[in-house]
Amino acid sequence: MTSCVLTFKSDFWPRVHVRAMEKITEKILLEKSSPKANKLDQIKTLNLSRMGLRSEDLPVPLLSKLCSLEQLDLSGNMLQEIPKGLCLPCLKILNCSNNEMEDVTSLEALRNIEELRLEDNLYLTVNDEHKVIFLLPRLRMFNGKDISSTAHHIRHGSTEILRKRVIGLWERSFSLPDPVTAQSLAAVEKSFVNAAYSQIKYGPSSLSDYTKFRLEMIAKEYLKSLTCSEEGSKVQDVTPTKENETPTERKTRDLGGNSITSPQKRTRNNTEASAEASPRKSSRLASAAPVEASPRKSPRVPSTPQKTDPGLSSPRKRARMTSMDTPKGSPRKSSRLENISQKVVSKTESPRKAAKRPDISTPTSRPAKRESPMKTAKDQTTAKQSKQTTANTPRKTTRIKLHVPQEPVRLQPFHVLQCHSRQDSPDDFSTQLWACAFEPAQECSGGGGEQDIRDVSRTVATCGGETLCVIDCESGHVLKKYKVPGEEFFSLAWSTVLMSRTGGSTRPCNILAAGGKRGLVKLIHPRVNLAFGEFRASRRAISIMRFSPRNASFLFTGTYENKIFLWDIGGLDRDYNFKISKLLVLETCSTPLHVSLLPTSPDTHLLSACDDGLYVFDIQLSKNTQKRNEEMEVVFPIYKKNDKKNSYRTIDGLSFLSDDIVASKSHMQGSIYLWSWRATRASWNGRKKEVAAVVLAELQWSSTEIPYLSLGTCPGYGYVVCGDDQGRLWMYHITDTMMENFKSGKTISATEVLEWPSPVRAGMGALEGPSINSIAMDPDLHYLVALTDKNMAVVWKRENH
Repeated sequence: MTSCVLTFKSDFWPRVHVRAMEKITEKILLEKSSPKANKLDQIKTLNLSRMGLRSEDLPVPLLSKLCSLEQLDLSGNMLQEIPKGLCLPCLKILNCSNNEMEDVTSLEALRNIEELRLEDNLYLTVNDEHKVIFLLPRLRMFNGKDISSTAHHIRHGSTEILRKRVIGLWERSFSLPDPVTAQSLAAVEKSFVNAAYSQIKYGPSSLSDYTKFRLEMIAKEYLKSLTCSEEGSKVQDVTPTKENETPTERKTRDLGGNSITSPQKRTRNNTEASAEASPRKSSRLASAAPVEASPRKSPRVPSTPQKTDPGLSSPRKRARMTSMDTPKGSPRKSSRLENISQKVVSKTESPRKAAKRPDISTPTSRPAKRESPMKTAKDQTTAKQSKQTTANTPRKTTRIKLHVPQEPVRLQPFHVLQCHSRQDSPDDFSTQLWACAFEPAQECSGGGGEQDIRDVSRTVATCGGETLCVIDCESGHVLKKYKVPGEEFFSLAWSTVLMSRTGGSTRPCNILAAGGKRGLVKLIHPRVNLAFGEFRASRRAISIMRFSPRNASFLFTGTYENKIFLWDIGGLDRDYNFKISKLLVLETCSTPLHVSLLPTSPDTHLLSACDDGLYVFDIQLSKNTQKRNEEMEVVFPIYKKNDKKNSYRTIDGLSFLSDDIVASKSHMQGSIYLWSWRATRASWNGRKKEVAAVVLAELQWSSTEIPYLSLGTCPGYGYVVCGDDQGRLWMYHITDTMMENFKSGKTISATEVLEWPSPVRAGMGALEGPSINSIAMDPDLHYLVALTDKNMAVVWKRENH
């Protein structure tokens, strides 16, 4: 027996709710699932639409058992909110349209949602739509529309302005109570939030409710940071432990049973950090040798970078990273799965216990498809580099010699790795991978000699989600894995620093720095499995990091504060103690996305590709000013195409191809510019900040509207490579012949386009091409690594190597 309740929308078209008398039971859930399942934890799609359900009719304990649920339809009910405590970690698609929703903040618990529908909820306003987009960092489709371009602005556009005003209000009118008690702190917080409501005005009046919502969050976060600045966030140790094992014993051993002496404890801020390495849990979508590319035709819109406000400052933490055993057998045939939870710390597992591993491979019938091949240029004798032309010299007369091999390289897909998974799920194809870099070869020979140099050239570090991985490109093995629960890593950088030894001598060691949404820089020495320290670089997220090639201890960090900081971490003593000092603060007009230092003089100028243009900074430390604005802005011809929808000023790709040639691209440009740094610099008259780039060539690229698809270069072989939103790699072999034959106004086609290798996973078929977020190549172009927005790292290998 059912009853019918009739309500009306604002346009007076009726909608009918059918009120079901029965409550939600396990039997009903199994019946409503699709495809049919025998257990709740097997259900992936569930339709509970038009059942007349109210919020209190949703049993939280029962629904929380749907740990594999990916798609849920609750449309056509009478829900006012999502019940508190509901945990659906794998939910990606939610339909709550045609309900009576009043509170959207209850959706915050479902942070992994990528598609959401809230149409026909009469009580929701534009303020609620903004709240939803802010609270759900992975949301990319809202009410059937792509929000990639607007979501980034909503999540980050006004935050910095509001944060500065909130901090200014605190500094003018408030201070911490003395003594600090829970009661006094609560009173100050209430007064602080109310003052922010009344004194800080921002945005249109139609969004005043959303502005107050953000002001309250920012004010509480700032006050908490003041009171907890010395506490920070605890990083959980996920290393398997022995029964009755003491914390000291746990700190001084690795998973392989080898005893590693822990460095001497330093100051009060030393705590255990997280490191995990279990070869039997890392997943490789093993890409077999030649494969037939399967270009995907259906549209796909990935989310923009989810760089949210960083958490509280954390004390310096030290952790042992654990070496991963190298399994025997062909890396192409074996498959492993190493899954780390992004939001929830998973249970630890003994490294000796083998986990079930999904069979993931790629078709092996035909070679990888390549498009747009260019004719190989004839061998030419090298000539002395011609003198650089000046200011307004036409592009044709700016002659630059590259001195690179004339024969193009041939790459084949070698491995496809799924090693940044969250929640130990082999079905995680949503974690975005953001940055990768090859380990540098140490110039001075050590005990390993030539073997050491050859090994590091094939070792690459990758980051995404809450994990950082170190991968052997030849074997496809994940050698190390470092995890910080709740973090989302956006950038990393390698450097070779000197470490003191007994007797006063020093030795070089390769360290890795990584940072993300928390604004903390993590410092790691992978070779000895040690995360030895951290420091706070910003109260906002870190967007980009780069070590100076000349001063190995100099680290540049670009942040969502619209600033680039230069730090000196100094050398390391034998106990891994180091001292941080801030050397420079560069003020950018928007978020820095990439930074590049001049190859021949990395201590004089820095190029910063930002959300609102490309800027050049003087970074010479001989000058007295620590805070500096840009010296000049480089402008490009695409800016003249400025329209209401796009100014083309977001520079989301930047890298030097030679000592002089720079490769860069703008979002939605559809091409890549090659331009001369020296000629552009020479054309600047010093009176105006803007200077037109002296463009040498324009490379044809994808017409995608997806932002933040960065490019990579390999100067030694003259290669520019950039991925697109279909998993393809556009490769450009830039030779002297090509540059000489360039005609103004005509774009140069790609040397070849490597199609997505279409890895196949058992039971799922071929995986569609994702967006390629980042690319790295080793100096000799033996390997190319491409990171995707679908939790896949693809390793390409050069033929005949």
